[in-house]
Amino acid sequence: MHTPVTIIGAGLGGLTLARVLHVHGIPSTVYEAESSPTARTQGGMLDIHEYNGQLALQAAGLLDAFRGLILKGREATRVLAWDGTVLLDEPDDGTGGRPEVLRGELRQLLIDSLPANTLQWGHKVSGVRALGGGRHEVTFAHGTTVVTGLLVGADGAWSRVRPLVSSATPEYVGTSFVETYLFDADTRHPSTAKAVGDGALLAVAPGKGIQAHREVGGTLHTYVALTRPKEWFAGIDFTHSASAAARIAQEFDGWAPELTALITHGDTAPVLRTLNALPIGHRWDRVPGVTLLGDGAHLSPPNGEGANLAMYDGAELGRAIAAHPDDVEAALAGYEEALFARSAEAATEAARDFGLCFGDDAPHSLISLLTGNAPPA
Repeated sequence: MHTPVTIIGAGLGGLTLARVLHVHGIPSTVYEAESSPTARTQGGMLDIHEYNGQLALQAAGLLDAFRGLILKGREATRVLAWDGTVLLDEPDDGTGGRPEVLRGELRQLLIDSLPANTLQWGHKVSGVRALGGGRHEVTFAHGTTVVTGLLVGADGAWSRVRPLVSSATPEYVGTSFVETYLFDADTRHPSTAKAVGDGALLAVAPGKGIQAHREVGGTLHTYVALTRPKEWFAGIDFTHSASAAARIAQEFDGWAPELTALITHGDTAPVLRTLNALPIGHRWDRVPGVTLLGDGAHLSPPNGEGANLAMYDGAELGRAIAAHPDDVEAALAGYEEALFARSAEAATEAARDFGLCFGDDAPHSLISLLTGNAPPA
């Protein structure tokens, strides 16, 4: 393999690609805008699915190490009504196929599995241009450049690589999340900790919901969902934590206090997470020397598949390159053909799931989804 593989983005997808290439003896370089692996927190819990995420880890030779990261009991799921009534309570009996791990720990596992010189931190992309013949030049914010014969955009929703192959841009889906944390909840907020249970809590109604997950010990990580225009959220001053939390909580007036405490008693400043998506069925014509994976290729509303799909994309691309070491274009063409089919199916399912969570029949439609009685996507 004489073509250098240049990966933009050290998320789970880009790191999985680099690891699978390494397993096959193919060097790569991953350029990441963040200054170090610990430059920011890496989000919360991820359920890693046996039909995609775990297959990617198997291809990376990391499945056994992954099992050591699993937080037992966290697959438990509870659905509550607005008044705290338990509508569905599914314990984690250890037989499920979606074990939970912390995103940061999984990312670190992938980082530690790579040769030290693979990762280049503090490289924020400022521009990318085609040079012809399948070669591309990447310019970084600090002024350096790199020329590559195989460029992979693993750089997420607002990919700087995507414009090389597609004019599509993510659009707001109409709903945003507000993220909060409660620490030491078993001691400081026992009724809320009890409501959340051992795993995930989902308390939803048409157009809104409170979703929380127990992480390590008594840490409760919450995403409050509201279907509102972006302008509505722009009217909230998120730099003033108390007033922002109070304004969000107003939308849940009358809800059980053990649920609203996840908003009003948060130990961290509420953070707005605007949800965007690429068009369902997003695809592009083959462009020599460049491709995409993960959210850069198929950003969808959250339904637990995003990280899994990114890792699976990375593994499949790595295996395709390894299978065609002397014909990069054949590798990319085969990878993209399969990518387009699975991502269109996944995006359709994500849109269906999101609608069931917060649609007109919530929470009953959500229960149907969780119990396998939802209509097909």
